[in-house]
Amino acid sequence: MQAFWVTGGIASAVAACLVAAHHLRRRFTVVTIDGTSMEPTLSPGDQVVVKRRGIDRIRPGDIVVLLPPRTQDRYESLDGSVWNIKRAAAVPGNPVPSGIPGTDGLAEVPAGSLVVFGDNPDSIDSRHRGLFPADRMLGVAIRRLGGPAL
Repeated sequence: MQAFWVTGGIASAVAACLVAAHHLRRRFTVVTIDGTSMEPTLSPGDQVVVKRRGIDRIRPGDIVVLLPPRTQDRYESLDGSVWNIKRAAAVPGNPVPSGIPGTDGLAEVPAGSLVVFGDNPDSIDSRHRGLFPADRMLGVAIRRLGGPAL
């Protein structure tokens, strides 16, 4: 009878760990940096923890992971990667920075869009691609693995 309780306790602990791991995977993911657009803040090979968030929780200055805008039913990606990591420069309701293509006549970033810049001046970002759709955002990079909060 005692073996039954021990086995039941172990099974319960394993089930609780699996549920917790599933919950964490839905809220967090790890992304490996594979480009130089965020240098010097992030370098190729750095890994960051990304917390899934909606556009309403993004603030200018946050580092976001998102898909690039679509062009002719394909992702516009110069280096073959799918996800982009950039810094949010303006969120819905903020003034549109100058020099963003496709924003003529817009005073504010519209709902569902972001203006993003890479920290590296050679980054391909909103200065080249225009507004990025917020519905393609994975989340916010909150910490470099093995490093300080971002």
